[in-house]
Amino acid sequence: MFRIIEPSGFLTTPWKNGGGITHEIAREPGPKDWLWRISIAEVASDGPFSRFEGLSRVLTVIEGDGIDLHHADGLLQARPLHPVAFSGDTPIDGRLTCGPIRDLNVIFDPARIAARVSAVEGPVLLDAGDDLLGFLCLSGQAVAGGEPVPAQAFALGRQGKIRVPPGAAGLVLRLIGISPAAA
Repeated sequence: MFRIIEPSGFLTTPWKNGGGITHEIAREPGPKDWLWRISIAEVASDGPFSRFEGLSRVLTVIEGDGIDLHHADGLLQARPLHPVAFSGDTPIDGRLTCGPIRDLNVIFDPARIAARVSAVEGPVLLDAGDDLLGFLCLSGQAVAGGEPVPAQAFALGRQGKIRVPPGAAGLVLRLIGISPAAA
């Protein structure tokens, strides 16, 4: 069974530093703030990233040219539709490459679950299996468990299928190792 979450259902919060906005799509509470959280960020300016001690992150640019994530050990280049993973413990300074961006963020407890993000274009059939499966529709319209998933909406569920027809595209998110009760 899939839950379709339209952008009007996202929880929107401006950042304390004024550099952007977070649109929280879904989260599962856990011992460290949350077990996982899925959100879209609107990054309007360069600046430090929030740290999430003990958690891991996967960031995928969905609009704009990209952002360079500078840290003590080097640089991660976040470019459109190419997920980058990093520790929430790592102090990161983000520098936009050419104007504002929007990105999908998955923050999760790596001691309890794993997260995978990938870009897909239709036609493709996604099977949740035992994982918690998410899909952010970026263009066209997908179908999750028989329900339409329009552009900019997010489908989240398990033990079902998401059909991405020709002309549709988006990001697939798998949260692996979550018990059915936690979904």
